Amino acid sequence: MYTVNPDDYQVEISPLSEADGGGFLAVVPGLAGCMSDGETRTEAVRKVREAIVSWLETADTLGRDNG
Repeated sequence: MYTVNPDDYQVEISPLSEADGGGFLAVVPGLAGCMSDGETRTEAVRKVREAIVSWLETADTLGRDNG
């Protein structure tokens, strides 16, 4: 087991259109498929940090490379 630091990963944040529900999308380019969203930028960042931890823990469990 290792310590996961979500701050080690670049996060790209972009606004979502009203047709997509509004708010913000947070994507982690270095982790395929790792993303989240939130009503505010702050919420999107908080939620994507949780997604990063989950992504890395799952990759470790499956014996896959982290990226």
